Formats: sequence, C-alpha cells, structure tokens
Amino acid sequence: MQDQKPPLALLAVGMVNRTQRRLVMRVAIVENTEVTHLGQVGVALAEAGALIDIWRPWKDGGLPDQMGRYAGLVVLGGEQSALDDHTHPYLPRLATLMRSYADQGGPLLGICLGSQMLARAYGARNRLGSAREFGWHHVTPTEEGRADPLLEGLDAGFPIFQWHSDTFDLPTGGTRLAASGAVANQAFRVGRAAYGTQFHFEANRAVVQAWNRDFPDAVEARHPGWLDAFSDISARHAPAADATGLAIARAWTRLL
Repeated sequence: MQDQKPPLALLAVGMVNRTQRRLVMRVAIVENTEVTHLGQVGVALAEAGALIDIWRPWKDGGLPDQMGRYAGLVVLGGEQSALDDHTHPYLPRLATLMRSYADQGGPLLGICLGSQMLARAYGARNRLGSAREFGWHHVTPTEEGRADPLLEGLDAGFPIFQWHSDTFDLPTGGTRLAASGAVANQAFRVGRAAYGTQFHFEANRAVVQAWNRDFPDAVEARHPGWLDAFSDISARHAPAADATGLAIARAWTRLL
C-alpha cells in the first residue's frame, strides 16, 4: 500500500500553527509596587498577541535570571526612588539586568521609576526631590525625538500624565527625546531600543481614576482640590493624552 499524503489543507494548517508558535512574543514586566496598572502598554501588548510574565521583586526579590526567552522588558513605576537600596535591596540587580539587556540591543521600556533606573544603570545621576509634577502636563519632543520611532508623528508635543518627585541626568551616550519646562529629560533612548519615559504614558483616564480611588490622600496632597475638579480636568486633557499614550505604546511594541 502506498503512503497516503495528508491533504493540502491540513499541511497549510500545520504551517500556520508552526508560524504562529514562532511569532508568539513573550515580554517580561517588572512591577515595583503592589498597586500597578499596565494601562495603554497592556492594550498594545494584547493587540500584538504578546504573552507576559510579571515579576514582583518588591514582594519576593524575583527577577529574570536570563532574558533569552523574552522579546522585550518593561520596568514600571513605584513610590520608591531609584536609589532606595536600603528599603528595596533588589534595585542594584534590576539596574544590572536593564544594562545587560539594553547592551544586547533588547527592546526595553522604563516608565517613571523605570526611566530613573535606566539612567542609574548607565551611570547617570538621579536627582531626588528636585522635580515635582502631578497631573497632565505638556511635553515637547526634541529634534531627535521627532525623528525617533517612539514619538513619531507627535512633533507639536502632547499632554501626558505625570506623577513624580525625582529626575535624572541624561546618561552619557543617551539621546534626549522629549522635554518640558519642569524636566529636561522627559524621554530618552540608550542604544538601539532602550527607552525611558519620565511621564506615565500608560496612565489612561481609567488608570488615573483608579489612582484617585486607591490613593486619595496622596493625590490631594500633590494637587489640593484634585478630586473635586477631576471631572473637568480630565475632560480637557485625558482624550488627547489617552490617544498619545496608546500611540507611544504601539510604537514601542512594534520594536519587539
């Protein structure tokens, strides 16, 4: 009896399945605090079909011991500073991980504290308590930022959410991508695809509403009257900021 060949349709299905397996992206996400929201980053990763592994070193000290299985690394914000090794002893290891992955050309995204950690990883000075911002603020791309894939099409600048007290110097060899009146280094890139953003582009209106709910005393201390005025403030700024944040998240995801 001659061997029977599988129908062409089954061969095609098998090829598609193998292609899908090859194209699945896995991204490591490092949380630095208990209450964390992926916001627009989560939306963009879901659209791309990426799988995510969440690491919570603030809880158990755990960090990836090797990044070979990952297509990207995201380091999120937190209430600590990038120099709080005494209360968060994993921070030096996180800095080492970020530097190693970025040096290999891996797509890396550091948001708020994550951007401060990226600056630390490359030897730049963190300046604690010197740049307090809260709420939606206007950020303007630099000439280099307007030509960078992350901020493409945002030449005129954009409103985006901020919540931080610290800032940092631009690392040696880094490229400044965006600035504001209060903070010179709102976004920067190191190497091929390691990005830091001081601003919270992931924080869409739903995320900010969650922060209002979870941290009412903290937001009122930052911006007295914020909770009462939130409806009007968000109506003015959130639609454009949400669209910008998603555009930035999608742009970074395309680098994976």
